Amino acid sequence: MSNKRDTSLEETTRVSVRWQTEIEVQHGIGFHARPSVLFTRLAKSFPCTIEIEVNGNSVWLNGKSIVKVMGAKIRKGSILKIRADGILAAEAVAALKELVEHNFDEGIAHGRNA
Repeated sequence: MSNKRDTSLEETTRVSVRWQTEIEVQHGIGFHARPSVLFTRLAKSFPCTIEIEVNGNSVWLNGKSIVKVMGAKIRKGSILKIRADGILAAEAVAALKELVEHNFDEGIAHGRNA
């Protein structure tokens, strides 16, 4: 019974917290089809809202929408802000940042240098 209560308190606390990070996109071509799919698929695996902003344009887009992510035309050198709000928001931001930092694991698969 106490475990159930502890979980509820933890979820309530996480819901009201917004997490955000900023990263420069280093992938050679930026967010083309495969990276955009990987990003949105990972974003959708979290129960929180996830939004992105590109190059400080003050327009926040749904990070779970393949149409919005691909339409943002995120290129190499773009400054990407990722924010999440809700349950597991911190974990979502960390996972998405790691995905971008590791160039969507394409450098390993194609032998590219970062």
